[in-house]
Amino acid sequence: MPLPERNTTWPPETLAPIAEAMREWSAWYEGTPDALATVYSGQHSSTVIDRHAARVGGILGAFQRMWWGRTPSGPSERVDQAHIPIAADLARASADLLYAEAPALTVEEGNDATQERLDGYLDALHPVLATGAEIGAALGGRYHRVTWDPATKSDGAFVTTVDADAAWPEFRWGKLVAVTFWHVLSTDRSDSTVIRHLERHELGGAGNGLIFHGLYEGTGDSLGQQKPLAENPTTAPLAAQMARDGAIASGRTPGLCVVYVPNQTPQRRWRQHPIGRHLGRSDFDGIEPLMDNLDETFSSLLRDIRIGKGRVIVPEFMLDSNGPGRGATFDADRSVYDGLNIPAPEYGTPNIVVQQFAIRVAEHLDTCREITRQIIHTAGYSTDTFGGSVDGTAAVTATEVHARERATFRTRDRKLRNETPALQSLLTKMLTIDAAVFNVPGLNPSLTIAVEFSDSAEDSPLTIAQTVQALSVAKAASIDTMIRMQHPEWTGAQVTEEREQIIADQGTVADPFAIGR
Repeated sequence: MPLPERNTTWPPETLAPIAEAMREWSAWYEGTPDALATVYSGQHSSTVIDRHAARVGGILGAFQRMWWGRTPSGPSERVDQAHIPIAADLARASADLLYAEAPALTVEEGNDATQERLDGYLDALHPVLATGAEIGAALGGRYHRVTWDPATKSDGAFVTTVDADAAWPEFRWGKLVAVTFWHVLSTDRSDSTVIRHLERHELGGAGNGLIFHGLYEGTGDSLGQQKPLAENPTTAPLAAQMARDGAIASGRTPGLCVVYVPNQTPQRRWRQHPIGRHLGRSDFDGIEPLMDNLDETFSSLLRDIRIGKGRVIVPEFMLDSNGPGRGATFDADRSVYDGLNIPAPEYGTPNIVVQQFAIRVAEHLDTCREITRQIIHTAGYSTDTFGGSVDGTAAVTATEVHARERATFRTRDRKLRNETPALQSLLTKMLTIDAAVFNVPGLNPSLTIAVEFSDSAEDSPLTIAQTVQALSVAKAASIDTMIRMQHPEWTGAQVTEEREQIIADQGTVADPFAIGR
């Protein structure tokens, strides 16, 4: 299918429930009170949410029943609205579990050119993968595309990321066969004009990847008319690359130039949706009310603090006049007053009243801790991952860390099952583009690429050294094995060089019984 026709409803109506959920998750990830209030009050939608909608139910009513969806009764309530960014913490932790360190990429020995190319990818690829993994944890997945741009004079392909809330995917048997990305280039609020750039990836007749680009001038909910790419400075460079059929070919390279990386599967929210059932699941899915409860509880504590500030109530005659029209004030720091002949009050009430309300600190913090624990547990993590119950006074081994954070590492394993094959496909496509488009010599894209993610819980150098020493004394491991234990990132040549150096340093020990013979 080519690019969408003019005046097409955009985003497509079939994505409506998906877009609504991703908009909600995006607000939690952004973490600003304005973003959350906008989503839950319905200000992002053309539909007006009224009190009746909140009473009768439905998704609009459910949104307004959330604490962030309520309309404050006064300015003071808006001041007390605070947000704890636990959603951003979850997304960051997810990315760190996968890409705190760059993964190891290897191919069969003897393919030095291919291995050297893979090693060269890592410096630029690692931060892209880490950033994409964080946003993907929030939105349920992300798209990585193999990109090349002659204008940048790059010597090969590189990877870019498209967020899941700017994509219209098409799946067949659970496999991505086409996807349309869109980017809003500009918005004119005076006449509601929206300029969009659409980028469609699909397969050609031979199974090779094709890329289409289109420029549209429309409104907030319609693509409008298609315009020549040269009319916008962002898309003008693409016009020269387009072939006669309006597509950019990826050479004779099979498969799309895009991979979709789901965050977690299966997708429980959209099991019956033709597109949604193939998408990943957000780390926030199902915990939105809990995060809303956490913000409400913490904001209640702040309100207690504001209301509970000590106040001194004094009779009017004790106030110092600030002049006509400027009111009067009481100097609480004044220590000496002139003698006053103050009659006793009728009911014995003191003339100066100190008002101090109780601040329920313990009750609020206990509730916050329990809600936080439930959020972390429901999201699939252990509280120890977020410093919930780590002693911090004694060193722990990697085995102990795994035991304490068992739930976290199970979730990590689930994500790696989606991450590994997607990354292998992405790297294979990069190699094929480099070979076909950039004519890089010696590459063999048909090789299977092994992807090994580093263990996010590693033993300390002292623990590893003690283990190696015990193995050496027991003669239970070779020198090569012990070197690899201390330096798992080293290549075979580095290990061999280190082994030879160790043997040379040890030298030859003379026979003590041969002395004096």
